[in-house]
Amino acid sequence: MRILLHTRRQQRSEPLDEERTLQELGYKQELHRRMSPFGNFAASLSVISIMSGTLLLFGFGLNSGGPAVIMWGWLAVGPFVLCLAAALAEITSRYPTSGGLYFMARKLGGEKWSWYTGWLNLMGLVAGIAAQDFGIATFSAAWANLQWGTVLSPKGLLALYAVILVLHAVMNLAGAKLLNRLTSLSAGWHVGGAVVIIGALSFVPSHHQSASFVFSHFTNNTGWPNMVYVVLLGTLLPCFALAGYDTSAHLSEETSRASVVAARGMVRSVAVSWIAGGVLLAALLFAIQDYTATLNSPTGVPVAQIFLDALGVATAKALMLIIIVAQFLCGYTVTTSASRMIYAFSRDGALPGWSRWEKVNPRTHVPANAVWLAVSVAFLLAVPSLYSASAFAAVTAISVVGFTPAYAIPVLLRLIHPKKWTPGPWTLGRWSRLIGWIAVAWATVVTGLFMLPQTSPVTLTTANYTLVATTVVLLLAAVWWRFGRSSYRKHSSTADTTPDAAEGII
Repeated sequence: MRILLHTRRQQRSEPLDEERTLQELGYKQELHRRMSPFGNFAASLSVISIMSGTLLLFGFGLNSGGPAVIMWGWLAVGPFVLCLAAALAEITSRYPTSGGLYFMARKLGGEKWSWYTGWLNLMGLVAGIAAQDFGIATFSAAWANLQWGTVLSPKGLLALYAVILVLHAVMNLAGAKLLNRLTSLSAGWHVGGAVVIIGALSFVPSHHQSASFVFSHFTNNTGWPNMVYVVLLGTLLPCFALAGYDTSAHLSEETSRASVVAARGMVRSVAVSWIAGGVLLAALLFAIQDYTATLNSPTGVPVAQIFLDALGVATAKALMLIIIVAQFLCGYTVTTSASRMIYAFSRDGALPGWSRWEKVNPRTHVPANAVWLAVSVAFLLAVPSLYSASAFAAVTAISVVGFTPAYAIPVLLRLIHPKKWTPGPWTLGRWSRLIGWIAVAWATVVTGLFMLPQTSPVTLTTANYTLVATTVVLLLAAVWWRFGRSSYRKHSSTADTTPDAAEGII
């Protein structure tokens, strides 16, 4: 009985302790802590989404190296992403705030590091919305083609994309209770849906490709003659598909026991996604019936053509619906993560018009203006799809180039400023520095790689505008740093008044 009473007292006092921790970091509790440990993990799992990132870029992978690069690239990239996720999770445990990466950079490196980390992270998140929701529009158009023979024009596809953005915004305005339910539903849907798809592709088709085809068949439709370069380009698939795990950090202020739960959620979501995603990709590759037909599918989606050829029209439509629902739940959660980042960054005065974007609806406790800003900018990022055939790949590259350095900067600062660092409750112990340096090296390579052209010859319609988008974002950040940073200092000054102190090491 004493133990039970003691546990209940701890549960009642826990929210107060979390509120105190947040206050010590310089902020007051404005968002409701209604998210469970599973909900936090499920949110990152949903954003990573093995039925979103892996399938949205599946066609890109088939052209940029083919099955061999898809499989070996997935197996090779996963451990590096896990290193980066673990190194970042360790820092999240010490600084569990909605600001996530940029707040960590501020505490470990100072104002300017924080400023540019935040802008890069914001770029990655908003481009992530664009990539996910445009991908949903593409898969929905493919389903419509199977069902009614409909072929959407680029304008029609962009209009459908806009509708999906608005739906995600409206759903986000409902509040944290719906978020917790939908992220939990999303995790179950992803796992269950993947099992159904893998099972169908494994047991129904009368013909499967050989292991030699899946693990050694190489295809180069990029136009670039250098095989090594093509292989590296092909790794965009796993790099994009395994990103977004910082969602657990951005939801820290809405999660119980966030200093441990958010860190675990980040690492576990990557590990589960890497394993399940690898099995799903293998199942798809083994089930390919006609490689050329798959690449040139009239649906515009190679995955849909694999379903058609291997399973028939009725089953193909059913499995596509499973994927579309999973992607829709993923896009909803990405929008949530981006809006919380905008809210936190604006709370510190770091965005133009910050006073508007930091507002929280008093009834739902949701930063509604931040939600609308996120989807509006995401829409603008997809406008080039009207004239560029490679626009989608470029948007995914923008997301990776925004996410990856933003993830790595806090890790780098923690390594080069060890005196500023004290660990939180979740720590890597003696492996911390080794894992950290591996993560930073990996992030540096990836960031440079995906700014390079993806298709040859390079023309207006095939150009990779990732470098242009990144330059614009950094220039905007630099201009606002020059003319608007006074508001940033004013809002962030409280965050520096409390000395770092370890929460305990386990």
